[in-house]
Amino acid sequence: MEKIRQVSIFIFGLILCFVAPLVAQETEDDFFNDEVFLMEEDEGITVTASPETTQQMKTLTKEEIGRAHAPDLAVLLQETLGLGITRYGPYGNQTDINLRGFDSERIAFLIDGVPVNSPMSGDFDLSMIDLNSVERVEVVYGGSDSKYNVSGSLGGVINIITVKKQEPGLRVSGSLSNTAALPGEYYKPGAGNQAPQWQDLVDAQNISLALGLGTEKTSWAAGLFANRAGNHFLFEDYYGRTLRREGNEVWDTGVSLSFVRELPDYTKLIAGGDFYYGDKNIPTSGFSSVAKEQKDFSTRQNLMLDMPRAFRDDLSTEASLTHAWHTRDYGASSHHGQHTITAINRWGWYPRDWITVRAGGDYRYSYLDSTEIGLYYRHDGGLYLTAEYQPVEQFLVIPSVKGIFGGGTVVPIPKLGLVWSPSAFLTIKNNYFRSFKLPDFEDLHWVGGGMHGNPDLKPEDGWGADLGAVYTLNDRLTIEAAGFTQWTADSIHWYASSGTWMPENVGEAIFFGLDSKLRFDIPFSLGAFEKIGVSLSYQFLLSYLLSYGYTYDSDKRIPYMPLHTAGASLTIPWKTESRQHGGSLIISGRYEGLRYADTANITKLKPYFLLNANVQQGIANNLSAFLIFRNILNQSYESFNDYYMPGLTITLGMNFKFDDSRRNTDRLTQH
Repeated sequence: MEKIRQVSIFIFGLILCFVAPLVAQETEDDFFNDEVFLMEEDEGITVTASPETTQQMKTLTKEEIGRAHAPDLAVLLQETLGLGITRYGPYGNQTDINLRGFDSERIAFLIDGVPVNSPMSGDFDLSMIDLNSVERVEVVYGGSDSKYNVSGSLGGVINIITVKKQEPGLRVSGSLSNTAALPGEYYKPGAGNQAPQWQDLVDAQNISLALGLGTEKTSWAAGLFANRAGNHFLFEDYYGRTLRREGNEVWDTGVSLSFVRELPDYTKLIAGGDFYYGDKNIPTSGFSSVAKEQKDFSTRQNLMLDMPRAFRDDLSTEASLTHAWHTRDYGASSHHGQHTITAINRWGWYPRDWITVRAGGDYRYSYLDSTEIGLYYRHDGGLYLTAEYQPVEQFLVIPSVKGIFGGGTVVPIPKLGLVWSPSAFLTIKNNYFRSFKLPDFEDLHWVGGGMHGNPDLKPEDGWGADLGAVYTLNDRLTIEAAGFTQWTADSIHWYASSGTWMPENVGEAIFFGLDSKLRFDIPFSLGAFEKIGVSLSYQFLLSYLLSYGYTYDSDKRIPYMPLHTAGASLTIPWKTESRQHGGSLIISGRYEGLRYADTANITKLKPYFLLNANVQQGIANNLSAFLIFRNILNQSYESFNDYYMPGLTITLGMNFKFDDSRRNTDRLTQH
């Protein structure tokens, strides 16, 4: 206990040292900084959420998503927000997001405010998202979310918003790209040295199209994407041999549709849906060319009603009904089909300027038909009550409690959030919360392949707290720091017993962390250049594994969670004399420290540093080109044990965009 006390003092001492100088810089006008404190209704639509949050939160805009040209959501979050990812290979392979020490099974993924985590496995296939159809991505850090009030958010919430009210007029956009991996001589086990495979220069292609059409009251949007990824690349194994990744080809495609209709009293009716199909070869191990065929099919339909004025001026409500169907086949003998129906209703009551009361609930029906699990269904959800109390202009208190039901369990999940804005530049946030997650169908009922589920599993449980500060000056300087600690118990882990793998509630751990970011713009006027953007980030995550007989003195880390992660980026934009055909250069680097691949901390994954460069240039009014170098230093590194990642890859592509909305808006204004 003495050691943990010293660590606690050290972490929060760092936070106080970081925040104290900022608190001292108060101004005469004390009020909340709305740009930091309040989440505005971006693009005119708030999808099933409270605009207020006391938690650390980052939002990626449509422009930032488009500028990244990431192949999937995982790469986007890693390169833009510095989130950790653990993946079994390139595009289309199993991928985990790491948020405050928790993996994808313990992060709540939402699409337009609706939970989409698999009831079978608890995770979410990140390759199913067409980034060209995404309007923004919101990442809420920390457990027991009170912004969306969904369950299972031990590490945080990632909300992917796809709907948008289109301006009157027509929009058409699209992109086409090719990704090349470096060819070279390599060794093939059993066949000896091999000549370079020049087809690796056209290893992966992506095509996407988007259409938007708006009138004064109605708008439609549609998106289409398709990918072919050979996933062939060279890497160096433990013996210094250069090998080539094979048997990991992926083909996939998807379509998305959305409709927004404005009704009286600012009410909006929102309908949307998507379809995804993937045909993937998944290697049976990191070094094997023997692949298992995996086919994914999913479809989702969603209907939402947004009423900022529900029958009277001081009431608002949001409601949604969603159906999702996902099937996954491994060859001809293993089939998994999932149906989910999710209903959400949230209310807001504004009796006074200084208080808002929010209440609502969610319900999900899950049905699973699986060759390895069988036929099972479950009802789960919860009811919540939240108050946003502002006793003085600079201070906000948000107590919240949600009652979760499911699997015969009813559990209260309390949270207390505090916000203090001592100046126009500084906002301080503080949270205390309980986190909770029900077991998944795999954990409870899996049978086959030397594995057996455990129907007696208890839910995962825990408590946490965080303290953060955001300092913004003249939109040119932003400093963020958030310190957190979180304890979790009854975490579910699989382990081998008498030759059979079974899950047990054996996981107990505690985390201490610090997440800090610095962003500033340097005025730089020289010809076509006007400024230089600099961004720095550092994450510290100290974890103690307290399972399997380990104690604090054992000093064991959670697998795949590095102690140190750091990032930096340099952005140099430019504009031509016509100011129509500008461009930018973004150079970014990411360092990820030593990680362990097992609970005994015996297998070590070496630290690695990734250096990337992203160049974009406008060619014509509606046409631009981009060139992206990823892993410029050609580092050979493992994201997951024995699963190596690509070295240097080069992506070359073109974007086109036709936007008639301005012309139509001007025409409507003239009339």
